[in-house]
Amino acid sequence: MERDAASFISFLAEQRGLSEATQASYSRDLKQYITYLQDKQIDEYRQVTRAGILLYFAYLKEQGKAPATIQRVSVTLRAFFLYLLRERRIDQNPFVMLEVPKAEKKLPQTLTVEETERLLETPRPDTQLGLRDKAMLELLYATGIRVSELISLNTADVNLELQFLRCSGERGKERIIPFGGVTSEWLDRYLREGRTHLIPNEQDNPALFPNRRGGRISRQGFWKLIKRYGQEAGISADITPHTLRHSFAVHLLERGADVGSVQELLGHADASTIQMYVSRSKTNLKTVYDAFHPRAKREPEAPETTDDGSPKDRQNVFPSGKG
Repeated sequence: MERDAASFISFLAEQRGLSEATQASYSRDLKQYITYLQDKQIDEYRQVTRAGILLYFAYLKEQGKAPATIQRVSVTLRAFFLYLLRERRIDQNPFVMLEVPKAEKKLPQTLTVEETERLLETPRPDTQLGLRDKAMLELLYATGIRVSELISLNTADVNLELQFLRCSGERGKERIIPFGGVTSEWLDRYLREGRTHLIPNEQDNPALFPNRRGGRISRQGFWKLIKRYGQEAGISADITPHTLRHSFAVHLLERGADVGSVQELLGHADASTIQMYVSRSKTNLKTVYDAFHPRAKREPEAPETTDDGSPKDRQNVFPSGKG
């Protein structure tokens, strides 16, 4: 059973081009499922039934797993059993005609523009690591790229003169993303004053953002950094590595960017995925409209006056008993 799971993960990597993070997620789900089957004295996938799948989902619910987690596991297992059927490791697919309740999509956690500014100002650029962190946060918010894409960047992927970067997203899809002058200035300063001291021999490591030992910074390393800077900035929201990506999308939509452009910048293949950002941005559209539209607020009417210029009492315009 473990060999079949390992073959499936290899298939995802070689044929589907899924990211390492996605592969790791699938692998964890399958490992936990195999342990469950072995506890139930099931030693081959041909013994798995539709009812057995539903019992496993019920078991996950009893274990306190969130609906979103159960939904993710169902996606993993559905893909896995389809793979087993294609490889003729099973005769029937237990997922046929099986519907799993979809988890309700929660609105993503985002920061306000003011909170984002505070976060970006927190790293100290007078130190080499602080300068690196400042450049990382600026680039992440300026482009909306995933953290996995950020830490995978090499120096050759960034063009400071034309102000754009090249990154490979999920399934190896490459996209070109622009960034502004402020980000370009911080990146230029970091490359001149910070990175050269963090990597003694640049030819041995093309990583744009190394760790303090000269290797490529990890997802866990960045997660710890952004958590710490969020606390130092006095932000009460639970900041994750994806928070700046979510904020990037919502802030663009709030200021009038079209959905298609934001979708392309984020690298979302499915247009439905970006609807959660649209839902979040709508909550602030009235505030944005009132603040920026020239005719959003009605000017108060000038009071009526008598011939001598004094205000006329509107309550007594008509004589008593008339009008």
